[in-house]
Formats: sequence, structure tokens, C-alpha cells
Amino acid sequence: MSLKERTVIVTGSNSGIGLGVARTFAGAGAKVVLNSFTDRDEDHKLAEDMAREFGTEVRYIQADMSKGDQARGLIEKAEACDVLVNNAGIQHVAPIDEFPAEKWDAIIAINMSSAFHTTAAALPMMRRAGWGRVINIASAHGLRASPYKSAYITAKHGIVGMTKTVALETAKEPITANAICPGYVLTPLVEAQIPDTAKEYKMSEDEVIEKVILAKQPSKEFVTVEQLGEMALFLASPAADQLTGQAIAMDGGWTAA
Repeated sequence: MSLKERTVIVTGSNSGIGLGVARTFAGAGAKVVLNSFTDRDEDHKLAEDMAREFGTEVRYIQADMSKGDQARGLIEKAEACDVLVNNAGIQHVAPIDEFPAEKWDAIIAINMSSAFHTTAAALPMMRRAGWGRVINIASAHGLRASPYKSAYITAKHGIVGMTKTVALETAKEPITANAICPGYVLTPLVEAQIPDTAKEYKMSEDEVIEKVILAKQPSKEFVTVEQLGEMALFLASPAADQLTGQAIAMDGGWTAA
């Protein structure tokens, strides 16, 4: 079976990293399922436009990844899942003693628990198909900690741990599980923050990128959504048949030290 016959589900994929990964798979001819918690005309149009652009089947399925039953329902509605890309995530920054409990619960639910639910629902489909790939979008923060991001750090470390567990449970099957751990990624959300941050620090935008946003990233270059998409595509290729249980850092050297 070629990739053109595979169904790829990408959670949290109507913008940013998820959209970039979804576009890469669509460009390779896979059938793609886009997802987010909204159910707007523009969400469905995004799928229609992508299908037209790449000449493949693209659907949009609404599901709130903070709710386990909806996360599992996404997989069930798709009816097939050969490649599962768990990408959905949110962020909140605050000292742990001031961290709102509701924000903690939401981040753990969306960034970590959703991947448990989708994976649990997808693995039987992969086993019936005789092939599968679980690709979790973790973070350099799944390998390193930073202050004020307790929920996000916890969730991303959890994703890395769950990836290894799934890899061991499927090691004798033609199914792999890996995590991609990007550093700072140039998404529309990050791009929009650069001008305001430059004003706040009284720096040029280039200085803000190098000295503030990419302070921990030795390459001083953003990871791109296209690079992440290509890595995910590689993990779905025959070349990665024996690559499983790995946390692959794409962080410009951040976690090398």
C-alpha cells in the first residue's frame, strides 16, 4: 500500500504546525483529516481548498481535544487511521503557585490526554490494516524544563513517555511510535508576536528573534512547519520501519548541551 492509500489524521490542524504537517502529507497524496475544536465554514473550506490544491481527499472533522470522548470520536468518524499525528496543544505561562487550576486541567487534557484517547482508538484500526504510524508532536520542552510552564512541561514530558510505551507495546508489529520535539517554530502566531515584543524590549525585530525568542536555540533559526512536515513524512516511510520509541529533537541544538 502506498502513502496515497493511507489515511492521515492530524489533530489541531487548521493552523500552525498541524496545518503544515497536514499539507505535507496531502502533497504526498495521502488522504488527510484536518481537525480543530471549531466548526466554521472556513474550516471546511480549508479542507476543500487543500483537496483541490493537491488532488487528494481532505476532510475536516470537528472535535474538542479537551474531551476524551470527542478525541476518540474523531478517530471513529474518520473510519480509518493509518498515520496519527497528535499535534493539538495550548499554552499558559505563570509561576506554579499562581497557575490557574483550570488552565492546568485544560493543558493536560489537550496536550497529553487527548493523545492517549486518539492512540487508544487508532491502534485497533492500524492492527486491522496491518500497518501504522503514531507521530506525536512533543517539544524540546519534553526533554528540557523552563520556568513558568509547569503544565506544558509536564504534558510534553508525558507525551515522550507515552510514545516510548506505545513503541514497546507495538514493537513486534508493523506499527511505530515516535515523538518529534521541535524548538521554537515559525508559525503565524509567533510571527504576530515579534513586532510587539520588539517594541517592549526596544529592539529591532531581528534582535528580538536572536536574543529573546531564540535565546535557547543555538542555531538562531526557527524550525519551520515544512521541516516538521518532512520529518513526519519520513517517519511514515519504509526507511523508518525500525525507528520507534524515539524523541527526535529538531531544535537547532537547544537540547545538545
